[in-house]
Amino acid sequence: MAKIRPGKRDLDSYAIKGTNKVVRAGDCVLMRPSDTDKPSYVARVEKIEVDNRNNMKVRVRWYYRPEESLGGRRQFHGAKELFLSDHYDVQSAHTIEGKCTVHSFKNYTKLDNVGAEDYFCRFEYKAATGGFTPDRVAVYCKCEMPYNPDDLMVQCEGCKDWFHPFCVGMSIEEAKRLDRFLCYGCSDENSKRPESTLPSVNKVEPKRRKK
Repeated sequence: MAKIRPGKRDLDSYAIKGTNKVVRAGDCVLMRPSDTDKPSYVARVEKIEVDNRNNMKVRVRWYYRPEESLGGRRQFHGAKELFLSDHYDVQSAHTIEGKCTVHSFKNYTKLDNVGAEDYFCRFEYKAATGGFTPDRVAVYCKCEMPYNPDDLMVQCEGCKDWFHPFCVGMSIEEAKRLDRFLCYGCSDENSKRPESTLPSVNKVEPKRRKK
């Protein structure tokens, strides 16, 4: 005689054990890895359910870190960058350690300080093929790399492109002291322009992390 599968029912929320935090579908969470030497996994909760034995499960959609992807971590990947994967899974709700926030790339760049639970995502990732959506993003500087919010960049007042100090022969300290900046191409074209008419330089500072 076939065994009858225990019934399941959906829950609206789950209280993380030992905390006052409540998780609902759509929230991003930190989940305990099997290898304690690894950082917590990050996932988006899709569904919360419990069976008639009071076993609580969550259906999650995993975020991947750049080093977990087929291409690995690259220079333009931020320290808090994640990829929203097409990898779904069912896990025990008791493996949830806490909540976190995965910001859009635009919102992340507007943060004054980055907390331990702040991350950002600008790509969706296909785990089986290593493909990304979108497959192209804007690139900057002579190195033609996408923007890494952890790096200082300066904007040329002529062409309005953004540059890494190292790529234009400057140290970080020198770039921070700049009042005005023209790239090599624009400085040649504007060599006869009076310095007093040049506007102040724009800078994108690295994201600061809260201690």
